[in-house]
Amino acid sequence: MKPMETESRIREEGAEKADTSVTRQQKNDEALRDRGKTAAYLAAVGSAVIIGFSFLFVKIALDTAHPLDTLAHRFTASFAVLALAAAFGWIRVKLRPRELAHLLPLALMYPSLFFAFQAFGLAYSTSSEAGIIHATVPIFTALLAAVVLKEFAGMRQILFILLSAAGVVYIFVMKGAAIGSGALLGTVLILVSAGCMAAYSVLARRMTQRFKVMEMTFAMTLIGFVFFNGMSVIRHLLAGTLPAYFKPLGSLPFLGSVLYLGILSSMVTAMLNNYALSKLEASKAGVFSHLSTLVTMAAGALLLGEQLLYYHFVGAALIVLGVVGTNLPGSRKKPVRSTGRSMTR
Repeated sequence: MKPMETESRIREEGAEKADTSVTRQQKNDEALRDRGKTAAYLAAVGSAVIIGFSFLFVKIALDTAHPLDTLAHRFTASFAVLALAAAFGWIRVKLRPRELAHLLPLALMYPSLFFAFQAFGLAYSTSSEAGIIHATVPIFTALLAAVVLKEFAGMRQILFILLSAAGVVYIFVMKGAAIGSGALLGTVLILVSAGCMAAYSVLARRMTQRFKVMEMTFAMTLIGFVFFNGMSVIRHLLAGTLPAYFKPLGSLPFLGSVLYLGILSSMVTAMLNNYALSKLEASKAGVFSHLSTLVTMAAGALLLGEQLLYYHFVGAALIVLGVVGTNLPGSRKKPVRSTGRSMTR
């Protein structure tokens, strides 16, 4: 065989090996992305389940304490667990003041402003009205994601988001709720809280490109702890009732509710939501919030003996169809570009 032919064959074999190596790497990358998305879907569902049960514990807690006191003790429990975990080295959080300042807008949107507007809104409107308005969160999220993140939802995806929201609204309307049955102020405050939740989803989607999930969760919990405890203490100081701040802690049902709300419904859901938003477009992750309505219905039936009627099942079918349809492959999307630190530094 001539030297030139031998050299040519060697080059061809080398090119084939390189192509095979690239193909193998691409397959490995695709498998990792698929596993990451599966975990993100599970995280989003897990968050919805926890939040769905949280309404029962909120009712128990509010029988004993003022909404602001409940939120203050709730985030005290959250921050205590995270601080303890960091102190023992179970979690690693390295946030400098400058980085904490970058996360401040995220933490203000959720949990601080979201829960604050929700708590005061519920003082002027019914929980049914709040449920209807809260169904708009994925719609606001899709709009903000298109403007801020350039993640444009396709027409099919938008229709499925609307279908899921329609399922939530249908359930509450059939129960006799209607927008406008309460004070206008309550409706406006709940609507603002929904906007804060949507803004959090979009901001978190961007921040996951720069910060670890645990760092984001720690910052959100810390700022929620400071915000709600500050508001609660100020309220008691102005009223001259500071000892009442500690009074609910003597109730075992209240303590149990606060531990669930603080550890699971605040801290764990923040981690799950942040993780889901690191892998999924904001509009796709946001629509999972509607599943919490189904969990609340099931919890009411199983634990409180509440009756499930035909419209509950119709609404549930619409919600599930909307969530599944929104997350089917093929939607138009544009991924968020990384502008800083990786989550897996």
